[in-house]
Amino acid sequence: MTEHLLTRDLTEVDAAVREAAAAEILPRFRQLAAHEIAEKSGPHDLVTVADRGAEEHLTAALTALLPGSVVVGEEAVAADPASYGAIHGDAPVWIVDPVDGTRQFVRGEPGFCTLVALVHRGELLASWTYAAALDEMAVAVRDGGARLNGEPLVAGSPAPGAELRVATSHPDFTTPEQKKSLLALRTEGVRTRPCGSAGLEYLAVARGTLDAVAFNWELAWDHAAGLLLVEEAGGAHLTLTGEPFRVTGGNALPFTAARDAATARRVHQLLAAEA
Repeated sequence: MTEHLLTRDLTEVDAAVREAAAAEILPRFRQLAAHEIAEKSGPHDLVTVADRGAEEHLTAALTALLPGSVVVGEEAVAADPASYGAIHGDAPVWIVDPVDGTRQFVRGEPGFCTLVALVHRGELLASWTYAAALDEMAVAVRDGGARLNGEPLVAGSPAPGAELRVATSHPDFTTPEQKKSLLALRTEGVRTRPCGSAGLEYLAVARGTLDAVAFNWELAWDHAAGLLLVEEAGGAHLTLTGEPFRVTGGNALPFTAARDAATARRVHQLLAAEA
């Protein structure tokens, strides 16, 4: 069933993502009213009518494209946490973050995106990262490479001896213990900054404008699309135990994704030394 979808023209999924953004997200960009924004777990964890509308749009469109598939979406899981368990089932799963970077979206900044990944029995098969305000669409297919607006994406490698640029979990979303776990990256030869939209940080790694990310949370909708994008652009990812990140969870944190395997190992070694 998933193989059938992947042998078809994946522009149908591309179109579904673009249509959801055009119908539910872009009309509300810089047009949100106060009553259309709400807090979830706290003041930094926001949801808008655009998030909910886009996820509903995508859920209908994607399950129609692949009958028998299910959706694990950020907003549906917020309403029913038990629905996250579908990621462990046998049915193909669409993992959806309708607006990754909701804070940026609320502030009227273009640094947000829509993330969709297709997973079957824990294996990432394809992903879409759509920065609607920038009109950038990145697509990755397992063993089929990565493309940005139709052009091949190649992450490359940092220049020898160059300072590594690493985006890390934003302090607004990390506990004191999690902050401590990332302190090892504050060392000579590494320049860190807080991350914005996780999806766009992964895209930056895949296009070679950022060397690595280091995160200490594992919610699948934030990472699934970007991890495949980085892999297919030539990059690598490692958890604290030195194993690749598993989208189904149970990872040793923090983890890193980087432009190439050598950079992933270097960041991993720094993180492991602090653990």
